[in-house]
Amino acid sequence: MRRALIDTNIYVAFKRGESAVVEAFRHLDFIGMNLIVLGELLAGFKSGKKEKANRHELEEFLDQPRVHYIASDLATAEFYAQIFNALRTKGTPIPTNDIWIAASAMQNGLSMFSLDKHFLRVDGLLIQEAGTD
Repeated sequence: MRRALIDTNIYVAFKRGESAVVEAFRHLDFIGMNLIVLGELLAGFKSGKKEKANRHELEEFLDQPRVHYIASDLATAEFYAQIFNALRTKGTPIPTNDIWIAASAMQNGLSMFSLDKHFLRVDGLLIQEAGTD
């Protein structure tokens, strides 16, 4: 079973029909999305000209049986703290939102599906690559 938490840029690439991402989605049995990704998407929608249409498409996406909302809790914060400190110690920081996203993926045993290569800096984070199943 292929299970992944998607990053904001993967959702955007999927909606744009980017073939490698669309193909990778075909092989995922479980697509997770967390609060941070939802917030980034909604913020982007607000600054665009198609907010209502984009929100509607997002709602339809979230209603798919393979798509699951991943909640955050105290355990997520513990994963965040571990990742943050490990990256700081190595001197290889990544954006704060992406630490939260990685923490959510790790907590739930999901691979991280993103176009951002900086997720490779997170020790122990499983990575789902576009074009792989």
